Formats: sequence, C-alpha cells, structure tokens
Amino acid sequence: MGRDLFASRELAWRLMVRDISAQYRQSFLGFLWAVIPAVVLAATFTFAKNGGVVNIGNTDIPYPAYVMFSMTLWQTFVESLLGPIQAVAAAKAMVAKISFPREALVIAKLGEVFFNFGVKLILIIGLFIWFQIPVTWNLILAPVALIHLIILGTSIGMFLAPASALYQDFSKGITLATSFWLFLTPVVYPVPTDGVFGSIVKLNPVTPLLVTTRELATTGVISNSQGFWIASLIGIFGLLIAWVIYRLAMPYVVERISS
Repeated sequence: MGRDLFASRELAWRLMVRDISAQYRQSFLGFLWAVIPAVVLAATFTFAKNGGVVNIGNTDIPYPAYVMFSMTLWQTFVESLLGPIQAVAAAKAMVAKISFPREALVIAKLGEVFFNFGVKLILIIGLFIWFQIPVTWNLILAPVALIHLIILGTSIGMFLAPASALYQDFSKGITLATSFWLFLTPVVYPVPTDGVFGSIVKLNPVTPLLVTTRELATTGVISNSQGFWIASLIGIFGLLIAWVIYRLAMPYVVERISS
C-alpha cells in the first residue's frame, strides 16, 4: 500500500491538473463557482432571519459571515466525500484497460479539494476584513482541524467508491443524503443545546470537526475538544479501513467493468 501510494504521485498530479483545468475551462464565471453557493445561502438565510421567518439564535460572529464561512467548510467536506466516488466513476475506461496504482485517483481529487479551498480562502479573508473579525493565535491551528474534516469525508467517499462505480443508485443516493445531512450540521444555525434534534446534531461526526475549525479561525475558543478528537479518530481509522476495502474491492470492480 505504501509503495503504491508513493508511486501514484506523478499520475495523481497529472490527473489533478487535468481535472482542475477541465472544471474551469468551459465556465463563464470560472473560479467564482467555488464561492457562489456560500454567498447565495448566506443571503437567503440572512434575509429570512431579518424578516423573522426563521429564528436562528445568536452567533459568535456576524450572521452573514457565520453562514458563508460555515458553508465553505461544508462544501469542502462534501467535495472530499464525492471526490473518490466521482474519480472512480469517471475513470472506468482507464481502470479497465490500464494497470496503475488506484490511489492516484483519490489523491488527485484530494489535491483538487485543497485547490478549491484555496479559492474559497479569498472569500474567507474578505469576510474577516469586511466584518472586522478579530484574529487570534489559534488561527494557525484551524488548518489542522480542516484536514481532519477532509479526512472524514475522504474515508466515507473511498469506502463507497467501488460500489458507486458499479451502481448509479449510490451516487444518486449520496447526493440526496448530503442535501439532508447539511441541515443536520450547524452550518446556518448554532449548535443546539437541548432536545432530540440537538442530540442528533451533536452525534453527527461532522459537527465537532466543522465547529472546531470555525471556532479556531474566529473566536479561538474550542467548545467541544472531546468531540473533536473522537470524530478525528473516527475519520483517521475510517480512512485506513476504507483504504484497505478500496484496494480489495477494485479488482472485482475492474472485472465487472471489463466483462
């Protein structure tokens, strides 16, 4: 596994450059698509909040900045989850005809996730300047929490990638599941403190990772360090297990595709 991972670096780089170029080449708005969903969601919920349609509650930073920042983190998680699934599905022909380290497909998508977040980082810096959000020394730890969030998403995506390559139902179901999952994650509202819904949100493994990343970048105070480390361990061990399953399953996927 280690040898294949090391051997896949050059191919992964070429695939990443190709995918990023294709993603933005035929788009009029180009890189703006990386930040448009966060801006639209923030505008919608800010309008609803100010109009009294929804009662969001108090947030640590101005609400529009809260939603836009949280949405960029959520987008990054979803991209890391869908990346392996999309990579394997798109490379069916190449997988069936050419022998190469399959890890290259996942690494290429991981590189694309980090590239897209770099684009989103422009929006985040603009939010800090526009809303005058204070910066603390804990900001330097926020990338570590973000990496843990990406690891969790990649572990889920890598686990589902082989089955998704064979059955389109998985891809459609995952798209539907992530849409529902968004509202179980404190992206547009603070973490609930009580009730059944609050318990569900707290059990969501994305919650402590996303919230900790947001807190380290804004207030500098971590509200649930225990939950963060539990979710991080789930993501890390989940990635190792998913990697093994991915390697064991891909030969069968190739056989089914080739037949």
